[in-house]
Amino acid sequence: MEKLFITGGTPLQGKVTISGAKNSAVALIPAALLADGPVVIDNLPHIQDVDIYVELLKEMGADVLFEEDWMEIDGRALTLDVMPNGRVKKLRASYYLWGALLGKFGEARVGLPGGCDLGPRPVDLHIKGFEALGAVVTNQNGVMTIKAPGRLRGARIYLDLVSVGATINIMLAATKAEGLTIIENAAREPEIVDVATLLNNMGANIKGAGTDVIRIQGVDQLRGCRHTIIPDRIEAGTYMIAAAATRGDVTLENVIPKHLEPISAKLREIGVTVINEDDTVRVIGAENYRAVDVKTSPYPGFPTDLQQPMTALLTAAKGSSIITDNIYGARFRHVDELRRMGATIKVEGRSALIDGGGKLLGARVVASDLRAGAALVVAGLMTEGGVTEIEGLEHIDRGYENLVRKLRHLGATVRRLEVVKRTGHQ
Repeated sequence: MEKLFITGGTPLQGKVTISGAKNSAVALIPAALLADGPVVIDNLPHIQDVDIYVELLKEMGADVLFEEDWMEIDGRALTLDVMPNGRVKKLRASYYLWGALLGKFGEARVGLPGGCDLGPRPVDLHIKGFEALGAVVTNQNGVMTIKAPGRLRGARIYLDLVSVGATINIMLAATKAEGLTIIENAAREPEIVDVATLLNNMGANIKGAGTDVIRIQGVDQLRGCRHTIIPDRIEAGTYMIAAAATRGDVTLENVIPKHLEPISAKLREIGVTVINEDDTVRVIGAENYRAVDVKTSPYPGFPTDLQQPMTALLTAAKGSSIITDNIYGARFRHVDELRRMGATIKVEGRSALIDGGGKLLGARVVASDLRAGAALVVAGLMTEGGVTEIEGLEHIDRGYENLVRKLRHLGATVRRLEVVKRTGHQ
């Protein structure tokens, strides 16, 4: 077992380069399978979710080459073998294989996805979209079988809830469907625009990505191409929060400032200085922070993936802050761990009430999911006594490339060590 050991109290200083977007990568990789030729994806992050996808695609017969920060995917030899368990269970985004395989073969047989446990995350919107396109969906023993009797046909689909996953999955399936598909109340996240850009470069006809109405005119064939992933706005937001939490001065390079406006606005509200340039953002912390209320919502609102790191930062803001997660109501497992470090936080329904202004101390804590792990890293950097030991690094590895190296480059005292987990009586 490996642990992170963090000694806090040092302001982060310097420059950090942001990696390609994790939430784009896990959709772009299956999207590449639709092409009738090799697709090269640049700026790909080396994270666990990407590594799992590489193994999944190889198991399915695809040719995959992953070198440095680029990947070549050739899905022409892909097979339709059932993928019921194993690596599928380790990856929430494995559900994008449903849309990609359905679009490519008119059929998909893939096990239900895994990933972080954030409470109920139903896939009924995905199923509704596939059925509207003419597919029949069955679930037997945890394996989703999605099959179209003939060619998928375009349809008008209204999503009852804004869903990034459902929007992308329907887009993947509809790209080669017959006729026009219209997705209404579509999600508007930058990652959806990224996927649509790749598909259009492959020869698809998709308009409206980034708005709440997406129109997809089906095409017969898709070709190989080369595509560069957008920067990871969640990784960027995490480092912005960490810079503020340590009262540091950090410049983030390779970012799109517009994608960071929701977090920039909240940081400014609590008293942080945020300076935007063309492709950089500079974050300068302050001695004292004001309490604020934060509510997560679909883009362009405050992202749910930054709710947990923001909770850690708000423990330093004098007064009472409230952070409400309108996306995942059960995303508060990090709160008990922050309490171990001295935070005063009370959870009521979908909200965390934070009595800030106190000091955090090092403690032994466990990351229960990806962004909870990020919150504990931020908290560890904030401490003013003791060493923070973080377990559950397999969650953090899912979404943050070279975390230890980047933090050390900014001056943090952080080590990753393998430890022997003792069991039984001593």
